[in-house]
Amino acid sequence: MHTTTREKLSQRFARRVLALFGWQVETGQPALKKYILVVYPHTSNWDFPWGYLGKMALNLQLNWMGKDSLFRWPLGSLFRRLGGIPVNRGERHNFITQFAERFRQRQQLILAITPEGTRGHTECWKSGFYYMAKEAEVPVALAYIDYRRKRMGIGEPFMVSGDPQHDLTKIRHFYADKSGRYPNKAGTIEFKLR
Repeated sequence: MHTTTREKLSQRFARRVLALFGWQVETGQPALKKYILVVYPHTSNWDFPWGYLGKMALNLQLNWMGKDSLFRWPLGSLFRRLGGIPVNRGERHNFITQFAERFRQRQQLILAITPEGTRGHTECWKSGFYYMAKEAEVPVALAYIDYRRKRMGIGEPFMVSGDPQHDLTKIRHFYADKSGRYPNKAGTIEFKLR
């Protein structure tokens, strides 16, 4: 019971802080234990604190990937406690298969991914999340931090179809009215041709 009270207090605290700055979480969290949470657009360092408050407001227990150098002393243990999973960017061998296996082994795993992979402008999205969702047979949910309206939330999860162009059309439609802090830095919702 103590944990539930603390969770409720942290949720209320996060909503109040967000409201103080004019922000609102306009959705609940999906009622699923496993999915990939795509976070777009990612154009500013401010995405992390606003997104973390949104995560608290929804009481969302999620993990995220970060380059392994972030997980060294002195902040490594803090980032792990915050749900971080270190990734060696130099070792791309079987990356998708390894994370698909993590999904199969765990009872609960919500993995947040920024498909642009950077806050700077990129020509297109990295496709890893898409093929990971397909191989792990888990849905994808689309999260947003819309600076124009000061709203954030998560869309309805869906299973990828295996036809990237079809699914990217659906994703583009979802994000069409959502804007990052620096809209000109948002990557084009398209996968690089292999």
